[in-house]
Amino acid sequence: MKIMTTAILLVITLLVVPLISYLFGTAPGESEWEAIHTLLIILGVAVAYAFIVGELSGNNSQVDKLWSILPIVYAWVVASFGDFSPRLVLMSVLVTLWGVRLTTNFALKGAFSWRFWAGEEDYRWPLLRQKPEFKPRWRWTLFNLFFISGYQLTLILLFTLPMIIALQFNSVPLGIFDWVVAGLMLFFIGFETVADIQQWNFQSKKWAKIRAGEKLTGDYQKGFLDKGLWAYSRHPNYLAEQAIWVCFYLFSIPASGEWFNWSIAGCLLLIVLFQGSSQFSEEISEGKYPEYSDYQKRVPRFFPRGRKTVS
Repeated sequence: MKIMTTAILLVITLLVVPLISYLFGTAPGESEWEAIHTLLIILGVAVAYAFIVGELSGNNSQVDKLWSILPIVYAWVVASFGDFSPRLVLMSVLVTLWGVRLTTNFALKGAFSWRFWAGEEDYRWPLLRQKPEFKPRWRWTLFNLFFISGYQLTLILLFTLPMIIALQFNSVPLGIFDWVVAGLMLFFIGFETVADIQQWNFQSKKWAKIRAGEKLTGDYQKGFLDKGLWAYSRHPNYLAEQAIWVCFYLFSIPASGEWFNWSIAGCLLLIVLFQGSSQFSEEISEGKYPEYSDYQKRVPRFFPRGRKTVS
């Protein structure tokens, strides 16, 4: 029941953290609540879509398809409420660059299909469905509703809410801090792109050899990538993803003049999610690759510290 317990705790944090965070910073005004109401309508439609289509098709990667698209929609909707002011446009453009990159990465992995309910499913969902704690079937249905669809899609909305802070202080002009943050966000988008390309090249060559019936040798026999950025971080793409949304929160600081405000809830919850997500991925890798435990000893999960030799 470890997975179910973790999921329940995450759902609870989704309720508690935003409520606590709301005590900090300036509360939204009428215009901001109007924008939030519009975003909540979009969220409700997205949750219903992901849950229903996921249940009917048996493909629970519907949220994965929306993950890179919804923030773009949210960003430009909020920008429209602020008459496309410079800061809102800058933030929306950065989110769009992030989303286009990630959508392309998903598309390369076969996530999208002309049959909108189909496409490649994240390899972790079938493994989870087979676990004893999701028998009988109704337990998986609840997990799909409250965690896969409800939690994750709500989280997507939360980590884009610094846009509401920028809307709230729409008259504050862009400054040097905004451009520094924009530069950092672009850096981490590039960092994540390089990490994904390295992983894609490695996995593509490995599976091409497997399909051709060739004997795997060297790194391909080992089964996982530990070169390039992956020699310094076991999850450089996850590291970058978290950093991108922390940077996005930083835009709210020059806008509001407050270092800590309620929109921080989204990036904090995203960091919590990636702790659990990376842990589950690593449990799978440990079971598949004998040398993975040595890799864990040599290389940190997220933050690079240089290469370490294990005797």
